[in-house]
Amino acid sequence: MRLAAFLLAALSWATTAVAQSDPSANARTAMDALEAASISLQQAEKSRDRVAALTETVQAYEAGLAAMREGLRRASIREASIRGVFDAESERLAQLLGVLQTMEAAPAPLLLLHPTGPMGTARSGMILSDVAPALQKEAQALKSALQEVAVLRALQESAVGVLEQGLSGVQDARTRLSQAVSDRTDLPRRFTADPDAMQGLINSAETLEAFASGLMSVQLDGVEEPITLPDFTSARGTLDMPVLGTILRQFDQADAAGIRRPGYVIATRPRAIVTTPWATTIRYLGPLLDYGNVVVLEPGEGYLLVLAGLDTLYGTLGDVLPKGAPVGLMGGTSPDSQAFLIGSREGGGADRSETLYMELRWNGEPVDPNAWFAAGKD
Repeated sequence: MRLAAFLLAALSWATTAVAQSDPSANARTAMDALEAASISLQQAEKSRDRVAALTETVQAYEAGLAAMREGLRRASIREASIRGVFDAESERLAQLLGVLQTMEAAPAPLLLLHPTGPMGTARSGMILSDVAPALQKEAQALKSALQEVAVLRALQESAVGVLEQGLSGVQDARTRLSQAVSDRTDLPRRFTADPDAMQGLINSAETLEAFASGLMSVQLDGVEEPITLPDFTSARGTLDMPVLGTILRQFDQADAAGIRRPGYVIATRPRAIVTTPWATTIRYLGPLLDYGNVVVLEPGEGYLLVLAGLDTLYGTLGDVLPKGAPVGLMGGTSPDSQAFLIGSREGGGADRSETLYMELRWNGEPVDPNAWFAAGKD
């Protein structure tokens, strides 16, 4: 009864695991999240702060798509594992089905007769009474597994329509967000920088460290009004990550080439939104060395948060941004529904094709972000 034991164990795991580990529940939750994001996108157009509303909408879409990818991946793996058992036990399954069909088709009196007479009939009855429950148990496990395969397959087919709407919706939300950011004129500003001094710093900087250190000494002027930001030190250990992604390398962790960097290297999906983890001032944004587009934020006196590797940038030098404000988008091309489904089946993080480099500095020295960031690591 190896097959029955395997199927019963697998089905028991599926019914007792938490919702996040249940393939069908996970995928359904993701579909609900995408539908809720679609409603949020409609409401964002009526919000007074469209930038904040659209930012939350983009994040909701990204979370929903990530959950759907994981849900579909789990559903595909679950279906493949069940079918693998069927393939490996196909001969035994055929014998089981044959026995069950024979028992169902044969008249009851004939099953009670035995060629050796009453004693043989009694013995066969005893054997049958022992075997029948086990056969029924195995048959029930087989039926449940077949039903689960049907549910998983139907779930994956029904997800396609929601997925297409979700991919279209997140692209629409990003476009509207870009427009809303460009239309915004109500942000407070702490300063303007001397453009000549800034350009001189960019031209002379040979490393990101040198640029970040020199940035603190760039001449600032044009302060319009005093602005008090929340105490950044109080946020230690509670900050959200600036982007939804997976940390590839930790602080000072060597890569394959043996290179160590004093920050996080984060793998993200294409066009992922990057936001401020704390209320902050933009100290720099633009291309720098070979890092691509870089954003340098000042969340507190003496602190700098460096985000490198973005494609699209939002904001202006000196802008004061609230927590959770968008500062840009990652590069790459968003997948269509077919590529999304293929990536879901393959898994392995191949869809996280973009990388964001994040470095936190205090008084010119890098500090380990792990002591500051807690939430948002997937």
